[in-house]
Amino acid sequence: MRTDFCRKVGIDVPIFAFTHCRDVAVAVSKVGGLGCLGTAFMNAAELKEHLDWMDERVGDRIYGVDLLFNTRDTSAGRTLTAEQVDQEVWATIPNEHQEFVEKLLQDHGVPKWPENDPPSLGPMAYEMTLPVFEEALRHPKCKVLVSALGTPPADVVRRCHDSGWVVGALSGTPKHALQHKKAGLDFVIANGNEGGGHTGAIGSIVLWPAIVDAVAPLPVLAAGGVGNGRQLMAALAMGAQGVWTGSLWLTVEEAHTQPAQKERYLKAGIGDTVLSRSWSGKTARFLRNEWTQAWEDRGSPGVLPNPAQWLLTADARRRTERYGQVGRTQEVAFSGAGQVIGQLNHVESCRDVILRLTTEFADAFERLAALVAQDE
Repeated sequence: MRTDFCRKVGIDVPIFAFTHCRDVAVAVSKVGGLGCLGTAFMNAAELKEHLDWMDERVGDRIYGVDLLFNTRDTSAGRTLTAEQVDQEVWATIPNEHQEFVEKLLQDHGVPKWPENDPPSLGPMAYEMTLPVFEEALRHPKCKVLVSALGTPPADVVRRCHDSGWVVGALSGTPKHALQHKKAGLDFVIANGNEGGGHTGAIGSIVLWPAIVDAVAPLPVLAAGGVGNGRQLMAALAMGAQGVWTGSLWLTVEEAHTQPAQKERYLKAGIGDTVLSRSWSGKTARFLRNEWTQAWEDRGSPGVLPNPAQWLLTADARRRTERYGQVGRTQEVAFSGAGQVIGQLNHVESCRDVILRLTTEFADAFERLAALVAQDE
């Protein structure tokens, strides 16, 4: 099971874990996979705190970071601060949309944010992502960068390679995967429609081999719908060098998922997710709830384009995370998840997940080997 790409990055099993929880990232890396910390809601100081903590606990293993590199604003030759970007985007958001969001939260009993701390675009502004990236570069055990939204800027790719990092990016089409290859990335993540978060329109079983063929010999990780060892084996059989997993880690012991939200994840079926633009303005997959439904109903003011929708909903994201146990908060909570969430109906440790996937992989391999042997 140790693929060439595993050897390149120095891990034991071809299982990559995207997670917003540092405990999960460390636990996966320590048992031979690679934990990749999502930084979408962090500034540089917050990331430093997390990575310092991870450095102390990951031992001789490595980990990665997942960043959002939105397009840099170079209009009219301007260089904007993150605060200026926030102000300009806020000016485009109608009062009707702000009132709609606040009513949704109040109707479901979600308390207001207590601090005088206006919400920010965060990583949707390139000017804020760059210092986060620079902080990650200071940590010697951080060796992998993944760009979640598009090809990272050329200077970012160069600086990663100068630091001995490997760089990859998610892609929902062969065309985008080829753009990543042309930019000099070290691997591509083929992200099938079944996956959670931002996703494209092509299903995994079609997308994975298409991207493998398009970018060969560049390594490809398969994403979207991997929750057991049979799916891991299918990905490797299609030519992938490993699997990129996310929803798989939402329900593990180490995850800091709100207890009420974790319970919803555990009870969800494979048909309980929906594609929605209601959180970021871009198509992404979430648990279906009253938030996603409200934006589809007749009374909705309509989803704004990104990044306006992302800034509009930033306060809702942080409030539903902090107050996940209060009132009917989970009905309007930010709950990204792929269809594979329906396979996850009990709590496991990260170690047990890795063991289960590798055991199921071996069992599936033996079944196929027996079929081949019958014809010899």
